[in-house]
Amino acid sequence: MLQKQFRQRIGLSENEEVTFNKLEDILIKTATTIPFENLRVIHATTKNITKQNLVDKILIQNEGGLCYELNSILYYFLLENEFDVSLIRGVIYDNNAQDWGPMGKTHIAILLKYDGAIYLVDTGFGGNLPLKPVPITGETIQSFNGEFRVIKQDTPHGNFLLQLKLKYKDADWKTGYAFDSNYIVQHISELNKIQETIIEHPQSPFNKRSLATKLQYDGSITLTENSLTIWKNGDETKESLPPHSFKQLYIKHFQ
Repeated sequence: MLQKQFRQRIGLSENEEVTFNKLEDILIKTATTIPFENLRVIHATTKNITKQNLVDKILIQNEGGLCYELNSILYYFLLENEFDVSLIRGVIYDNNAQDWGPMGKTHIAILLKYDGAIYLVDTGFGGNLPLKPVPITGETIQSFNGEFRVIKQDTPHGNFLLQLKLKYKDADWKTGYAFDSNYIVQHISELNKIQETIIEHPQSPFNKRSLATKLQYDGSITLTENSLTIWKNGDETKESLPPHSFKQLYIKHFQ
């Protein structure tokens, strides 16, 4: 069921074989179809993180989600296509504060092993998505969203860093998050603690106001309760919104 519904959600043919070389196309389709959003957190309608609840939310109800939901549903899809994948936990770096985020290891991503190499795969990092598997060897990959690399560097939060330079936005490399390649999520139920932190932590950026963002082939679109921001071919348009317009604009731009 997940296999068929995931393909339908992102617009992938039911009969198309999913190979390593097809992953870029799948990541692009996922990023431009399923929004990164926190609406259930804001509306206090979250459910326990289980495979069935993720299928219901993202593939049946056609909602988006946060990193622990988006990367988990992709993880199950890849697993069913016989990829060697694991879920890992990371700590986001706050480039404005020049410090690690206060919520600890609440970012979820995927490690994929293929042909003797290991890659980072992430479809749950908002507008910062690599859109390709990123080798953990330090090699730079390029996509229409920018340049990305994973370097080996010991930090208090792991032994690797994802670094990025977003197209049109970053002149220099910046750190996205740290992760520990040896710290593997053993069971999906572990993610309930992450969701609890996202909901309850006083410094959580996701429990205060509605947010939705999605990549597009020529940029990105981000909607908050106060503004609609569209990046298109390097040009930014930001529009202030009247009160109570979020729902209408979400339906228009994200559904």
